Amino acid sequence: MTNDAPPRWDRRMQQRLARGEAAALAELYDRFASLVHTLAHRVLEDDTGADRVTREVFGYVWENPDAYDPQQGSLRAWIAMLTQRQAVHRLRASQTASACGDTLTGDALEERIREASVAARADYIVTSMPAPLRAALELAYFDRRDYRQAAAALGVTEDEARRRLRLGLQLLSTAHVQPPRTVSPPGYGRAL
Repeated sequence: MTNDAPPRWDRRMQQRLARGEAAALAELYDRFASLVHTLAHRVLEDDTGADRVTREVFGYVWENPDAYDPQQGSLRAWIAMLTQRQAVHRLRASQTASACGDTLTGDALEERIREASVAARADYIVTSMPAPLRAALELAYFDRRDYRQAAAALGVTEDEARRRLRLGLQLLSTAHVQPPRTVSPPGYGRAL
């Protein structure tokens, strides 16, 4: 149900990538490729574009393992953030470069990018939230369990289940808040 990577694993993976271990990239890809592809597809609504973003994200991670800072969060969260940025960059570039008559207007494109960004931020929040909160939300959302049923399934008190659900939902509600603009890493966003 959860796929938490301990910080120690994150640091070791970063060190292995920095040494140029191809096996480390393969392990990282096996672990996070579906996450990257899903996030990219959510933004682009295109399998080919999502495939390209997946390749670009893992290419960037391979070429720049030192860009990851374990003090800022998990490797999974960093990869999700890179994916969201690259997918939005690709969406903007494809809409700008398109000369077809069905091109989205500026306002429609910005609205689509805003919606995709909110969805990607929600995915990012869920993947980086503590496992107990994520487990409670998954029971409530996917299994349609109320807080009493979630408490029984998790082996916690009803008050604790309510607290976890409330905190998880509060975290998710921040997905609608526009994050401060950040600068992409040098060279990121270009086709590889």
